[in-house]
Amino acid sequence: MDIDYSNNPLHGLGLKQMLTEIVDYYGFEILYAYLNINCFKSNPGIESSVKFLKKTDWARQKVEAFYLYKFKSLPRASDEQFELPPRDRIIPPDQTPGEPAELSLEDAERLREKRARKAAEHDAGTARRSSPEKRKSNYAQPAVSSDTDPWAKWRK
Repeated sequence: MDIDYSNNPLHGLGLKQMLTEIVDYYGFEILYAYLNINCFKSNPGIESSVKFLKKTDWARQKVEAFYLYKFKSLPRASDEQFELPPRDRIIPPDQTPGEPAELSLEDAERLREKRARKAAEHDAGTARRSSPEKRKSNYAQPAVSSDTDPWAKWRK
């Protein structure tokens, strides 16, 4: 099967070059505010960030998705394509990269608050679904008699 990735803006683009483009346009502060990856906050630098991103798949995929959908302003991928890592996504030929999105720290804070609200709602929904009796029974330990205790002979 011959798959054409040539329309994907990440095709042939190195991690260092991609990160340099993003940092030159937005800066490390905006990157940390939107992506919440610590290498952009504590002692940020291109070399150290590239080193971290090469070792950490989830962080690299987060940065690559940011590059595609915020920096290159591509429309959101289909659910099927969104399941794939950003470098493996097939971008339809009719979609062309646009201008970088205008991002601000205020927008990042609103986005963070929205994510926190959704997480709290999700956690509250999870807590309602499982009853306390069931949770207690999962952790209850049966009483061990000395006959079945494997250490009983050792203790004597």
